[in-house]
Amino acid sequence: MLRVGIAGFGFMGRMHFRHWKMVPEVKVVAICDANPNIEEDTKKAVGNIQGAEGQIDLTGIELFRDLDAMIAKAKPDVISLTLPTYLHAEYSEKALSQGVHVLCEKPMALTVKDCDRMIQAARKSGKILQIGHCVRFWPEYAKAKEIVDSGRYGKVVAAMFQRLGAPPGWSVDNWFLDESRSGGVALDLHIHDTDYVQYLFGMPRGVCSHGAKTPDGHLIHIVTTYDYGEDRVIIAEGGWGMTGTFGFEMSFNLVLEKATLVYDLTRTPMFRVCPAVGEAFTPPVGDGDGYLREIEHFAKVVRGQPVKDVLTLEQSRDSVRIVEAEKKSVTRQKKIMIQ
Repeated sequence: MLRVGIAGFGFMGRMHFRHWKMVPEVKVVAICDANPNIEEDTKKAVGNIQGAEGQIDLTGIELFRDLDAMIAKAKPDVISLTLPTYLHAEYSEKALSQGVHVLCEKPMALTVKDCDRMIQAARKSGKILQIGHCVRFWPEYAKAKEIVDSGRYGKVVAAMFQRLGAPPGWSVDNWFLDESRSGGVALDLHIHDTDYVQYLFGMPRGVCSHGAKTPDGHLIHIVTTYDYGEDRVIIAEGGWGMTGTFGFEMSFNLVLEKATLVYDLTRTPMFRVCPAVGEAFTPPVGDGDGYLREIEHFAKVVRGQPVKDVLTLEQSRDSVRIVEAEKKSVTRQKKIMIQ
């Protein structure tokens, strides 16, 4: 039985809680959160994604307000670290040094320097550290990667990714909107697609980004072109500037030589392969969502079971590195080379 603790019980902490409960031979034994009213507050719906709404039964689960105390008393084998981004490096190091495996939410950290600290801490401890880049595990995105890698429809000549929503106003004291703590829209939201671009194509040679800002100077929308050579165009767009009634959308269009792959939450069906010859179709994809699949992957790695290579700590760090270049490109209004 794998004993699980959760550090940070906001929207994403609750999401991890629900998905850990779906994994066999797992028991969530403890939750750590600074909020003294956590039991009452879990009755409130938060977030922009289905799956974390509704009341949560905390019966039999120990509640803590200090991570060291939770590790010492509850003795979890692993923790889901779903704290604000600026705390990822410090608390990952803390848990790893005490012999606990860590599934840390994305982004890995605020800076590449902090990411390197986490990598060193994992190596020194001998424990597993995995970063929660759930899009790599999302069934349709995983299938698109499989199709691209197979070469059956030729190479990708163009790709467009989009992720749009309203400003995330559900966090405690609005830490999401504080770029010094969350990294802002580029590092918190847009990094999903930046990381997936890296997953599909490797590290870009450079980036050229344009952004829109709020009256007080905070980046609220970003569009990036990733340099993979002149024979292909790769673009990703992310924004927190939509009105509250807009909801949330994520999509991609992958233009291959012999087919177009389409995924869009607002379409029915959401996922299609549109070949140059023949009818469009929806291929079979894996069960569950990206959260469940990344947690199942992490649990298997911890247990020493064989898994498919999906991500590395270095790739998670490099996604932060790319976003750093994107934000620099917006500020300097020019292309930034990475390699």
